[in-house]
Amino acid sequence: MANKYPKKLNERIYLIDGFDMGESERTGTYVIDEQELTIIETGPSPSVKHVKSGMESLGFSLDQVKYIIVTHIHLDHAGGAGLLLKDCPNARVVVHPKGIRHLAEPERLIAGAKAVYGNKFKELFDPIIPIPHERMIIKNDGDLLKIGATCILKFFDTPGHANHHFSIYDPISNGMFTGDTVGVRYEQLIPDGVTFFLPSTSPNQFNPAAMQRAIDHFAQMNLQYIYYGHFGVTNSPSEALSQVSMWLNIFMTEAEAVYEEAKGYCELANRLDRLVKEHLKNQGISENHDVFRIIELDLEVSAMGMMDYLVNKEKR
Repeated sequence: MANKYPKKLNERIYLIDGFDMGESERTGTYVIDEQELTIIETGPSPSVKHVKSGMESLGFSLDQVKYIIVTHIHLDHAGGAGLLLKDCPNARVVVHPKGIRHLAEPERLIAGAKAVYGNKFKELFDPIIPIPHERMIIKNDGDLLKIGATCILKFFDTPGHANHHFSIYDPISNGMFTGDTVGVRYEQLIPDGVTFFLPSTSPNQFNPAAMQRAIDHFAQMNLQYIYYGHFGVTNSPSEALSQVSMWLNIFMTEAEAVYEEAKGYCELANRLDRLVKEHLKNQGISENHDVFRIIELDLEVSAMGMMDYLVNKEKR
């Protein structure tokens, strides 16, 4: 499986597997081959060695890199930005305005990740290297970034998964790099003929209404491609967005029921796990499929985010 990557997605865009959490096809880094060589997502620091070797096998040197764009500053997407930047002397990191402070001073980000991942933090995310302000660029909603003679990327503020999240529109492929804001794609099911997408509702800034707005916005844009942080690309955006919208509604219905019953996120994760397994069983996927190692973790973290949202909603 490892030799599938780096993978050429089209004439200009490549996908490198970062082997996040030791899993193949979990978290990806995109390379846009334009005049201003651009990387989207670094993954966590342990993925940087895979990004560097992927760049080398594609024939790119790190001093060619001009922009490193992170959709948001969660450590599985941007945790390796500081480490990678050390070897990219001509690059700057492009970040959402609400994320810049955390990349410059990552202490709170580290504390938040430790609260979620506990003693796995070191193995999954170390080291987190601060990024100097002068090596960062902020992009607000509607801002542009010219990376080639005919390629001008456009940024969209897309909270829902996190308040510091933007998505990046590539006009040449009519594709959107969406990070986590409109869900996760499970590449592991593609060999079985199943395309499957779930929302990513992790703590602590999950907002279902904002997430649905992003889904609706992208649906109206008639995109040709969606490039996911987790993982890979779909050429059927309308189907992908429809699935995520459906599951977001199911997630919230179950979360509200669990909350009313005064039960915790483990109960919610278990209920969602049963629903997802039943859904995939109907499509011929065995409960012993390797994909469930990833799905179960995703559901656990998503359940935390939904219960956190409902607790905070009651406080407001």
